[in-house]
Amino acid sequence: MSRSQAIGRAFGKVILIGDQFVIQGVPAVLAALPFETICTVTYDPEGIPGWSMADHRVEVPGYKEAKIADQQEAMDTMTKEMGLAQYSLSIELTGDLLAGSGVGASAANCVSYARACSELFDLGYDDPTVNYFAWRGEFGYHGLPSGLDNTVSTFGGTILYELHDQKKSFATLNLKRPIEVVMGNSGITADTSKLKGFLEAQRDLDPRLFTDRLEMVRAQVYALKEALESDDLKKVGTIMNENHHLLIEMGLSHPRLIELCDQACSLGAYGAKVTGGGRGGYMVALTPGKALQDKVASAFEEQGISTIRGVIR
Repeated sequence: MSRSQAIGRAFGKVILIGDQFVIQGVPAVLAALPFETICTVTYDPEGIPGWSMADHRVEVPGYKEAKIADQQEAMDTMTKEMGLAQYSLSIELTGDLLAGSGVGASAANCVSYARACSELFDLGYDDPTVNYFAWRGEFGYHGLPSGLDNTVSTFGGTILYELHDQKKSFATLNLKRPIEVVMGNSGITADTSKLKGFLEAQRDLDPRLFTDRLEMVRAQVYALKEALESDDLKKVGTIMNENHHLLIEMGLSHPRLIELCDQACSLGAYGAKVTGGGRGGYMVALTPGKALQDKVASAFEEQGISTIRGVIR
């Protein structure tokens, strides 16, 4: 090892459709956000084995405190599985990706840590290997992670992600142009580790209705992918709205998220919906063009809503 410090970077993400149901075999469309978590890892050869954390990310109020036990489990898992538990490591998190539910903050934490460690200890991790260790870290945050957040955080772009028989795959979508979006935070920190049990309860209560809903989402995912690649953004927005209505019926939205989606659409957004696991965190509005993006984002910001102006590519 020829250095004592290294830096890793990772993207945030926005889910356009499908996230809640990936574990049930439904695909999802998601995109990297042009905001990053930056992880700086410093090795002290004279220090006591273990790691310490200085988390300086800007956050949705209360997010880091609510996730501290999850974060510790994630970092413990990754440090051990990368074979680094015998070293004394100081970890610092910074960057312009807001730490909050729904933007892939935990995945960006894990991906950036894996990249920094690979650089620091000359481990030679390629992107698939970084992605694997980040996925292992995500168990600490999500219980049983689907793998989609860490995948788009690692590779970037806009992707169709699928999980079948525990085999993960993704394909990069070809967008004709960059597309502006606005994300607004509900102020509610969601516990995504409980999502699997919440959905299983719905499945057990009415298996046929649950299966029908999954098939509806599956059809919406493929329709949205096709509309994105053909640049039919009005159709993309319509599908987003329809999907959000279904998520509301299933208890996967939140009154504050519904309010923000309705407001975005009233201001001209083509569509708006929950992003991420739901029941808190962020919503996303499709706002092609900088003028429309600024209109929606400014209205949110005037109300003190934590807002992200993003571009997907």
